[in-house]
Amino acid sequence: MEKEKLVIEIQHFHGCPNSPKMIERVKEAIKEFNEQIIYQEVLVESNDQAAKINFRGSPTLLINGNDFENLPAPENPALTCRYYPKGLPTVEQIKKRLDLYS
Repeated sequence: MEKEKLVIEIQHFHGCPNSPKMIERVKEAIKEFNEQIIYQEVLVESNDQAAKINFRGSPTLLINGNDFENLPAPENPALTCRYYPKGLPTVEQIKKRLDLYS
């Protein structure tokens, strides 16, 4: 039986200083998972779009629709930067989380 693919989604907007770092780290982390991953980047360009997707701020990493830090959807999604209290997830942290799903 074939394993289900993991859907990795990064939601971000242009101008967010952390988006390129997050994208780079996620791409590095998923290299060894090859065919098991569906990778998507979602460019959020308006508050309306942010509301539709329950945007948690830029950059947000979702694995199979689940927020990497289990942050709930905000009451009033908007084009905002996301604050990571412990810093952006590292490549190793992302790999470890992906291992839990695979």
